[in-house]
Amino acid sequence: MMGNMVGYAHLINEMRLKAIGVKNPALIQPVTRIERINGALAVPQAVAPEAGDFLAHIIFALKHEGVNLSILAQALPRIEGRLLVEAITQSPTSGYLRKVCFLWEAYSELLLDYTDKPRGPGVLLFDPERYITGPSVRNNRWRVDFNGLGTLQYCATVERTPEVRALLDYDILGRSKEFIASLPKEMMDRAINWAYLSETDSSFAIEKEAPSQQKSERFVQLLRQAHDRQPLTEDYLVSLQNNAISQPLEWAMAFRHEQNHLTNSFRGAAGVTYIPPPPDLCRELMFELMAFANRAPLELDPLVAAGIASFGFVFLHPFMDGNGRLSRFLIHQALCCSGALENGLLLPVSVAMKREEQRYLEALQSFSKPARQFWDVRWVDADNMSLNFTGDPSLYRYWDATECVAFTLEMAKRALEVELREETEYLQRYDTLLKVVNENYDVRGSLLSKLIMQCLDQNGVVSKGRRKQYNGYIQEEVFDFLEGHAQALLAEAYAEPDDE
Repeated sequence: MMGNMVGYAHLINEMRLKAIGVKNPALIQPVTRIERINGALAVPQAVAPEAGDFLAHIIFALKHEGVNLSILAQALPRIEGRLLVEAITQSPTSGYLRKVCFLWEAYSELLLDYTDKPRGPGVLLFDPERYITGPSVRNNRWRVDFNGLGTLQYCATVERTPEVRALLDYDILGRSKEFIASLPKEMMDRAINWAYLSETDSSFAIEKEAPSQQKSERFVQLLRQAHDRQPLTEDYLVSLQNNAISQPLEWAMAFRHEQNHLTNSFRGAAGVTYIPPPPDLCRELMFELMAFANRAPLELDPLVAAGIASFGFVFLHPFMDGNGRLSRFLIHQALCCSGALENGLLLPVSVAMKREEQRYLEALQSFSKPARQFWDVRWVDADNMSLNFTGDPSLYRYWDATECVAFTLEMAKRALEVELREETEYLQRYDTLLKVVNENYDVRGSLLSKLIMQCLDQNGVVSKGRRKQYNGYIQEEVFDFLEGHAQALLAEAYAEPDDE
């Protein structure tokens, strides 16, 4: 199998690159044309580059497999410059060769001995039909436009998979604004207040923590800060971390200066599930990520920007504690900075994530799991482990955010269509029942409120236990009256046709 590899897979294997393997490797197979078969890119022997011609494999990869900057950043500096000069001299209009020359100079920090002016039209580094792209920045020497989601120092990639395309076409944020605008003012305020409280509870619950009332209130205030549209800086993130963490001993003063790691329930090295970049690299990339997060919500779909900012932050893990909570805050920060959410609106994405914890874990593991293999972890004693990075910095500079962005989009859709809509419908049913019971019976307000909520939570049934509990305070006929109206409201809701 190894000898049949082409393109990126061949480069990783033959050049012994420290890079995450490609999802759909190119392999020589008995086919007559290049096509995808069983999770691989099948390549005819006749069009496969010679095994030792690494430049040809790079061009093949760019042409047929897309742009993988993590691999290219390691492979290109090992290609002799004269080979590129010879190739571009023979094919001066080749867009793929101009891309290679542009990236070779960027990663080698050298200039090729080539003085002719580039020929042919300008070319985009990332194909907009295949990838979600950012604003273009022209390199005049090679007439190549860098249009990645970031810079050559830090860049995520998001492929336009069928799932991502469908979610973008759904216009989640536009529908959210329309839904909130359709609500009466008082109902809108109640729904938004519920969203803040539920978002807080779920963000803590994801980390298996039950916050005190004081901690909850602090986090609600933190969430509301997203609407201030304050640019991300180290000082601002430090202040957010201090507000999100109640233990003063865990308050950060700056981005971390020591190595951290994540573990599961296993002991020793086997329990280490993810290790973020070393402190110096983390600090460098955090400034790149903050620059991206500050401008991207206004340059591309805000939910795409939010997904990259949120997951990018948690993969860098700039603090010793509080990273998960802050990463989810960054989703709201991006949406508010884009202007997509107004009037204090918040999409309770953490509520949706809590209900889809396994999928959340899978999105995190799309990067964390393959990245783990580039660390040598050795158990020293009960309190210490030796963590040695054996990979290349490009591993953390360039990452595939496709699964993470798709998950963010899906959770935003669920936050609107399930969480927010269901809570609003619940409040509307509650109000209707409160009004109709009060119009016909005299029941103490606090008791009636509890009874209605319990009835709705039990699908319109007042249990025998509740009837016994409130016996002597509420007339028996009230229970039957409430049940009848509650079940009628629920039946009406279930009978409504789906508008999608």
